[in-house]
Amino acid sequence: MQDQAPMEEFARRAAAGDSAALDRLLTEIRPEVVRRCARFLPCREDAEEAAQDVLLQVARHLSGFQGRSRFGTWLYTVVANCCRQKYRELKRRAAEQPAAIEPAHAVDPRTTSVIAGSRVDLLEALDRLEREHPHLVAPLVYRDICQLDYAEASERAGIPLGTFKSRLHEARKQVRPWLTAS
Repeated sequence: MQDQAPMEEFARRAAAGDSAALDRLLTEIRPEVVRRCARFLPCREDAEEAAQDVLLQVARHLSGFQGRSRFGTWLYTVVANCCRQKYRELKRRAAEQPAAIEPAHAVDPRTTSVIAGSRVDLLEALDRLEREHPHLVAPLVYRDICQLDYAEASERAGIPLGTFKSRLHEARKQVRPWLTAS
């Protein structure tokens, strides 16, 4: 989303009930949403499914977007939440129905992306952090994954900047050993 001004205007008009603006907004943001989902989910198909969930959530809940933050910030929150939910769903499905891997479909470790593996590790770490320290998840997601600046991230999390920084520090401290243990 190179130029934010038209997106902000489409979002504002769509939130006010303009269905043509909503259609245009969804069309315009789709490629960026897929890219953002791919940052979380290593499998392209999973990222595309999560992107569809994001677009559906945007269409359903845009009227709740009040413009207190930029639309892109609100959108990234929806992306992060949908991707984390998709990951939990995939993990649950895999646990319920372990599938036998056909030899032809086995993953070749020489060609498996290190980045994809690190994303799975990060999602696992976020899942564990949410179970053990749920109040630390938002600061880590907003600052380190969504890459919002501190002021915007603390505003989005709804906590004072000092508290945000303290929780972010603690979240990083908690997650670091889980990511290096793999």
